[in-house]
Amino acid sequence: QVQLVESGGGLVQAGGSLRLSCAASGRAFSRYAMGWFRQAPGKEREFVSAIRWSGGNTYYADSVKGRFTISRDIAKNTVYLQMNSLKPEDTAVYYCAVDLTNPYYSSRSAYDYWGQGTPVTVSS
Repeated sequence: QVQLVESGGGLVQAGGSLRLSCAASGRAFSRYAMGWFRQAPGKEREFVSAIRWSGGNTYYADSVKGRFTISRDIAKNTVYLQMNSLKPEDTAVYYCAVDLTNPYYSSRSAYDYWGQGTPVTVSS
């Protein structure tokens, strides 16, 4: 099994910043990519960002491009999401996910394991 432990969510005012982290654990843990999704109440879970584990290629949804930055620490087996210039519409539960084999980084179905989610609330 693969387990993902997320942290860093909370309450922040519009224009502020938060840094989410996701620590992965599991033996014989290889992966294609790790990513972040988010889900607001009453809405579908949507792609936010992803990073290729071996090459470090990064991908972003248009809604967060230029404001969010995804990164990884291979030694710590951890992925981060730095969120700057936060907007109220960024309010959602943010989920970390690992894609073991699938190249379709922006699709929910490509990911094999998910974290518990960490809530982010941006007030105006």
